[in-house]
Amino acid sequence: MKNWPAAAAIAVLTLLSFYQFPGHTWLQQDSQIYVPILEHLRDPSVLANDILVERPHVTFTLYDEIALGLRRVTGLGFREILESEQIVTRALGIWGFYLLATAVGLDTAAALLVAAILSLGAMIAGPQVLIFEFEPVPRAFAVPLLVLATGLAAHRRFLGAGIAGSSAFLIHAPTVYPFWAVYACYAVRLYSRKKNSADPVFHAFIPLIAAAAILFAGVRFQSGQSEAQDFFTRVTPLMEKLQRMRTPYVWISTWWKQGLPHYLVLCAIAIGAWLRIRTRMTAELRFFVPGLVIAGVLSMPVSWLLLEQWKWALMPQLQPLRALLFVTLCAIFGAASAGCVAAEAHRYPEAFAWFAAAYLPSVNTSAISLPDWRRAAVILLLALLACFAMRVGRIAVPVAAVAAFFLITFLGGVVNYPKLHTADLKQLAQWARSSTPADAVFLFPNFGKDLSPGIFRAEALRAVYVDWKGGGQVNYLRELGEQWWARWQVADRLLSPAEYRDMGIDYVIVRSGTPFEPNIQPVFGNSHFVVHPVP
Repeated sequence: MKNWPAAAAIAVLTLLSFYQFPGHTWLQQDSQIYVPILEHLRDPSVLANDILVERPHVTFTLYDEIALGLRRVTGLGFREILESEQIVTRALGIWGFYLLATAVGLDTAAALLVAAILSLGAMIAGPQVLIFEFEPVPRAFAVPLLVLATGLAAHRRFLGAGIAGSSAFLIHAPTVYPFWAVYACYAVRLYSRKKNSADPVFHAFIPLIAAAAILFAGVRFQSGQSEAQDFFTRVTPLMEKLQRMRTPYVWISTWWKQGLPHYLVLCAIAIGAWLRIRTRMTAELRFFVPGLVIAGVLSMPVSWLLLEQWKWALMPQLQPLRALLFVTLCAIFGAASAGCVAAEAHRYPEAFAWFAAAYLPSVNTSAISLPDWRRAAVILLLALLACFAMRVGRIAVPVAAVAAFFLITFLGGVVNYPKLHTADLKQLAQWARSSTPADAVFLFPNFGKDLSPGIFRAEALRAVYVDWKGGGQVNYLRELGEQWWARWQVADRLLSPAEYRDMGIDYVIVRSGTPFEPNIQPVFGNSHFVVHPVP
């Protein structure tokens, strides 16, 4: 990037988005699954008795190969490696936001304001994904790369767009179909007009073909796979029951009545903004914005048909509904850009309305429910600050951009995630890692949906018999899902030591104060956890 002030601003936005808002987490969601899998792939003796790592679902991604390779080269732990990747790809995504804004003809300051608003992220209601994932999981790397690919394509840098989009494909293939579908339609449209197969727009497919070949080769040599993912089968009644119970967001019938009005409002914002500023957009961006919105909207009937009606087992793995992310993203981008355009023309009431619409998804998950007074005040204040910055001069834009990262949390009271890591849990994991056999199996009975067992597994590197978070794998692997369900049904009650022994459990961890066998003395305890051995 030749514009060094913009590059510096993007670096600042990256750090603010990572450390302040929307933030990042570790071992609080899906990294509870990926980190143990990586540890087991690195050393097969680690967690060898844990069903979660016996069936890794990372065959069709280079996420694991990249992390393992970087660990061998650098000697760093997986947390340092994955979070570094997360910061780098988030920065690339924010650069993509900047490129999208400049493709509307905005100057550097206004484009950075748009990028700052988008950097606040948003929760995608229904599919339960994020514009910026908190955890360093494959989607956290792939989505920013797709944003960068779109921004590069908007400036006719097609080869660069292809490299970014293909990199996203290598890391998380299910994420990329909206971008590549829209890009393919654009390439066909351009070809039909020019009849020139050598047009630079087709250069993007060269890295995609190479990426597909690399991924195919990686699949052939994937290690650690004991259960193949089913692509061309039907979802069994039991698996449908488990998925509707454990991962209901995959099934649109569980949330469409609440979600459809929300996305209709976001579509109206996105298309309304596009109609307002489309004449300022590059031809490529003018095609991509409605294309991505349409791809997101179509994911709803497509998912309903292929999963709800045809029961295709690939759909819970692909999760096409996640394309709704681009509806939200285009709504924020369009509204923020339209606000800047209106402010440049001194239409400040219009600019205020657009900026308020742009800040809404980051502050309030639902577009159809009124936020509480604190969040409403933050939205209105931020919209006013953006108008003021555009009015008084570009030197005020950084103040308005940075203020949002702090006002949303301090004044709006928005908390994106709880603090799950505690000193007692850390102490428990350290004790287990240093004082128990490497092949020991632990059970946390009566912990329900508590995520502590998953944190314990990853930090102690000890097998957990069953936990709620691990059940998320029911989307990918049928045998694992059935085994998880069989175990989960016995995890909500205390059994006898003989029964635990027959199940292969070595230690039972209960909450402090929970009664256990009086003749079995605990081997560890603190204010929250007590560990009993199974004789």
